[in-house]
Amino acid sequence: MNRKNRTVLLTFLLVFVLMLAACSSGTTNVTEEPAATEEPMEEPTEAPMEEPTEAPMEEPTEAPMEEMAFEPMVVSAENCDYGGLIKEIAALDELTVQFTMCASDPAFPSKVAFTAFAIQPQEHLEATGGTGDLLEMPIGTGPYMVDNWARGEEIVFKRYDGYWGDPAKTETLVFRWSTEGAARLLELQSGTVDGIDNPSPDDFATISEDAALQLINRPALNIFYLGMNNTYAPFDNEMVRQAIAMGIDRQRIVDNFYPAGSEVATHFTPCSIPNGCAGDEWYTFDAQAARDMLAAAGFPDGFSTVINYRDVVRGYLPEPALVAQDIQAQLKENLNIDATIEVMESGTFLAAADAGELQGLHLLGWGADYPDMTNFLDFHFGAGASAQFGDKFDDITAALAAGAALADDASREPYYVEANNAIRQHVPMIPVAHGGSATAFQASVVGAHASPLGNEYFAVMDPGKDTFVWMQNAEPISLYCGDETDGESLRACEQVTEALLSYEIGGTAVQPALATGCTANEDLTVWTCTLREGVLFHDGSKFDANDVVASWAMQWDYNNPLHVGNTGAFTYFSALWGGFLNAPPEE
Repeated sequence: MNRKNRTVLLTFLLVFVLMLAACSSGTTNVTEEPAATEEPMEEPTEAPMEEPTEAPMEEPTEAPMEEMAFEPMVVSAENCDYGGLIKEIAALDELTVQFTMCASDPAFPSKVAFTAFAIQPQEHLEATGGTGDLLEMPIGTGPYMVDNWARGEEIVFKRYDGYWGDPAKTETLVFRWSTEGAARLLELQSGTVDGIDNPSPDDFATISEDAALQLINRPALNIFYLGMNNTYAPFDNEMVRQAIAMGIDRQRIVDNFYPAGSEVATHFTPCSIPNGCAGDEWYTFDAQAARDMLAAAGFPDGFSTVINYRDVVRGYLPEPALVAQDIQAQLKENLNIDATIEVMESGTFLAAADAGELQGLHLLGWGADYPDMTNFLDFHFGAGASAQFGDKFDDITAALAAGAALADDASREPYYVEANNAIRQHVPMIPVAHGGSATAFQASVVGAHASPLGNEYFAVMDPGKDTFVWMQNAEPISLYCGDETDGESLRACEQVTEALLSYEIGGTAVQPALATGCTANEDLTVWTCTLREGVLFHDGSKFDANDVVASWAMQWDYNNPLHVGNTGAFTYFSALWGGFLNAPPEE
């Protein structure tokens, strides 16, 4: 290419870039304030374009040509009739991604910040085929990278020295696990671990009184519930579900098996979430009324069923075996229902619940991923929710869709009154408790914290040595969290992969991460995210807008060849974004 042609081409590109910058507009929702030393946003695109004019004429212009060769990815729906919230995801240039929505979405920043929507390199995703190494060895941008996963024993993470943010305090992070609270506490007391999750309620006082340890309470942004599937008899009878709702003494469960800071749930969503407790409170315990209703439903002598659960401690369920036994006893005593307890492996249990395959009662719960009603109600009862509770209820899904499209909490309130009252009527599950929980650490650990979202961030914790050892309740199922829902997997992913936005450490406020900001148009239907420049993945590849589109598209598009994952359910995406593009019709 001669000098004249190259100059014309560069001039054209410069004018094009400046026109794009001039046309961009919107309301800023989550942005990072630029430091005084940072250049204006136009500068990064201008600097590379100067390079060809500085090089000798005979030198090839390879570097600029590579920049020019960027081909933006776009994935879009033909229209919004498919039922989801997303219309299009487009890379506008290397550092800009635009999400066009089918409806206003005020919770967009909070959703985007969630671990399930973390970004990995397009090339890595394609090389794994959406499974295999993707599940075991994620390639992220976080402060740690996976060094080794010895299944059944531990996961070892190593500090990523090329991290764009503040480096991790320790060179090595180790995750271990034990289902027994007593075993976790013994490890902490002996000094073989530096921190543990969910100490048993009976051990709170022991930890608090030990000068060598520190107990950090976690706010109860969670719910434990007794679920049932309305496609299986006798739970297809609404009166049966209502009778069970009245026949369980939930206060007794909280008093006997939960630590201080826990409370009986009056609604599915904790009251600290705006509109969480709008509408009528849950049924009052009344054994006689419950028996009468069960008889009126056609079961005067009760019936037989099963109680499924996984033996994994959670903040919402600190004593799963004991709670299961108490519910079993109450069903027999109050309703003459014979329930057999069946314990299932964690991954198998979650997959069966998600697929709607649990035919009796089941014990499950939920911890907040972000502090909004959509995280609690839409995920469980919205149009895109899983088959856990069986068939959806139109009055619930319609109210949730209307509430989710409004930005002001006061405007949303009438719809959440309607939704909560409909949930109370139809009883897809029985909300039991908002459970208080905690983390515990060696007293010497600086930066120790408990997150209300359960996503403790270990890069800021300093044990005063090169290795930090964490012990949680269970082993992660996989490390591709786009297709996982358990807290142990999500917490591990948090250390390695990052999303466009993030939550503040130990809190719920949304802040910039791989994007320096995401701005919306006036009606919140178009969100434009500006990506952080100079970020490198753990494999040394450069982070750009196509990585974002590829990471999202593999979850969104059911026909995408990478839409594989671990189970293929991609539960969070379907529930929070309203469903999959190109999904097959429901049977």
